[in-house]
Amino acid sequence: MDRYARWNALLEMLTDSGRVSVEEAAERLDVSQATIRRDFDQLAQQQMITRTRGGAVANGVSYDLPLRYKTAKHSAEKQRIGAAAAALVSPGTVVGLNGGTTSTEVARALAVRPDLNTSAEGAQLTVVTNALNIANELLVRSRMKVVVAGGVVRPKSFELVGPLGGALLREVTLDVALLGVDAVDPQLGAAAHHEGEAAMNNLMVARAKRVVIIADSSKLGGHAFARICPVDRVETLVTDSGASPEVVEAFRAAGVNVICA
Repeated sequence: MDRYARWNALLEMLTDSGRVSVEEAAERLDVSQATIRRDFDQLAQQQMITRTRGGAVANGVSYDLPLRYKTAKHSAEKQRIGAAAAALVSPGTVVGLNGGTTSTEVARALAVRPDLNTSAEGAQLTVVTNALNIANELLVRSRMKVVVAGGVVRPKSFELVGPLGGALLREVTLDVALLGVDAVDPQLGAAAHHEGEAAMNNLMVARAKRVVIIADSSKLGGHAFARICPVDRVETLVTDSGASPEVVEAFRAAGVNVICA
């Protein structure tokens, strides 16, 4: 296991339990305690955790990990969600796509669909995104038309936020917005932890004919700081098969089409 994989695993442990000892981490990752101490020290220097005597505690990490540390969590579920969401996209349409790990899987699934990458007139897909990593995924993997909203980059998510990007989004029309979220609830709607990201996502919702929320089952029924949109604006929710039947039924009762990938 390389250093970044260890760091990701340590952050996942802290997200789950809030506190991890050096001895426990070393045993679970099958590395020396000296290695874990160095890892904890380096993570603390980046203000990702708080060091304690004999271990570490979460330092706000549980609610907003930088994107590069989130990739391993629920990865199989996110890949299935990405494929299912990409299947909802038709050739020749304009798609809005925000940032995040689940949105990255959607972008990858879109990029490998031959019918979306043809150069035939009227068949090329146009993707409007406010995420630098999403734009990069599509540019290196496909021949789609990629439009990037401007703004200030959030290092944690690679998303562009602020009035510069909002000016562009107000001038476009989206056939469908595929939005990754931090939480979605059948009463509270979709939400994000960061108000700037929520504002950009809200603009995509306002400019979209259809809104599809993409979220793994761990985000269903939860809440976050800033609302993106009410549930009655959501046409479809794409989640994984781990979603509880009760929560799925609550979304369907609210008029949302639910796809469990």
